[in-house]
Amino acid sequence: MYRLHGPAQDLYEGISNLPIVSPHGHCDPAWFASDTPFANPAELLVIPDHYVFRMLYSQGVPLANLGIGAAGKTTKPRDVFRLFAAHWHLFLGTPSRLWINYVLRETLNISTPLSVETADQIYDQIAELLAQDDHRPRALFDRFGIEVLATTDGALDTLEHHQMIADSPWNGRVIPTFRPDSVLDPSDPDFVENVRHLGQLTGTDTGDFDGYLAALRKRRAFFAMMGTTATDHAIEVVHTEWIDHPEELYQKLCKSNATPADAAKFYGHMLIEMAQMSVEDGLTMQIHGGSRRNTNSGVLRDFGRDKGADIPVAVDWVRGLEALLNRVGNTPDFKLILFTLDETTYARELAPMAGHWPALRIGPPWWFHDSPAGIARYFDQVVETAGYHNLAGFNDDTRAFMSIPARHDLWRRGVADHLAQQMNRGYFGAKDAAELAQMLATDLARDAYGLAP
Repeated sequence: MYRLHGPAQDLYEGISNLPIVSPHGHCDPAWFASDTPFANPAELLVIPDHYVFRMLYSQGVPLANLGIGAAGKTTKPRDVFRLFAAHWHLFLGTPSRLWINYVLRETLNISTPLSVETADQIYDQIAELLAQDDHRPRALFDRFGIEVLATTDGALDTLEHHQMIADSPWNGRVIPTFRPDSVLDPSDPDFVENVRHLGQLTGTDTGDFDGYLAALRKRRAFFAMMGTTATDHAIEVVHTEWIDHPEELYQKLCKSNATPADAAKFYGHMLIEMAQMSVEDGLTMQIHGGSRRNTNSGVLRDFGRDKGADIPVAVDWVRGLEALLNRVGNTPDFKLILFTLDETTYARELAPMAGHWPALRIGPPWWFHDSPAGIARYFDQVVETAGYHNLAGFNDDTRAFMSIPARHDLWRRGVADHLAQQMNRGYFGAKDAAELAQMLATDLARDAYGLAP
């Protein structure tokens, strides 16, 4: 990780060993339900991490050669790791380099530098560690000091792995997050079938709009019973609007007779319905906006979704959320956390919005901006207008379980660096800085997501 000095190092040391609060991410709950060893170093560090394979793909490495997709299933894990090591130089200057170095050195205690020549040696060292009981998922979870880990789960998920965790003697806290996009967004090609399945799961007739809403409420209640404290919604174009009488449009959608404009209108209405349900049941609402998904049609066709071709696009948060906020944004008990890939909106839109609307919190730097420079830009652009108390702390938002301590460590270094600069400018003293450091490391996330320790 990057070095700190003086007051920044002092602040970092005060928060470096705090518990990890991970309120949003994409780890697989099956890992902790079964607690079986991770398969191999490639499955651990390369294959699940789109930060890694998108960089390799950009330099001409075929995804199949990295064990991705059906065509990659016969690729030997050792060959995947060798290929990764041969291209390790591509990650110079990226946060992925910092994270993976941290995993190798701090988490796995491997001091040998990664290279073509050392790839097999390091592969064997990691494989040997993964075979040991103290490197199984639950043991690593405990060793990492994770206080709570939230996964992201579709509205139609049975949550069977979460139930297995709850029924086990292990006391690690792994909770689901309600991700209902597949039953809210009519542009999903399986929307009609998904709504039918929703009705089956809840024992509710979704033939009319009221029944559909009732089914969604039942599903939210089921998730809450399983420990959920938040919902999550991924949106390219942020748009909300209220429809006074949505039944006619709903019927049109259920018969697959709607236009793309109809679908956008309905989804915009349903986001407000979700916000109103959050007011009722207390679930924090998250919106991740500004990512155009799966832009490489060839990769989508051959390898499926979420293969590194998601690209940031511009977002209009002010107009996009106006209808939602004017309906529920003045409700202090409702929390809506906004994440953006459009950094131009930090100072222009998100900070002024969070600095006014009681419901709003600004999520941490997300995805492409979860980096030392991205963290610095974030604080520089949001703090003066939103302050610190309108932020949502940090979450790692990762599929790569081993990188969680590294990502939180990088955030805490960024926090310490920022607060030391604020002290140097004379904005506040060491006592305030230390309190803010703890807030930004753990307390704001606990509060924003309703996660009491």
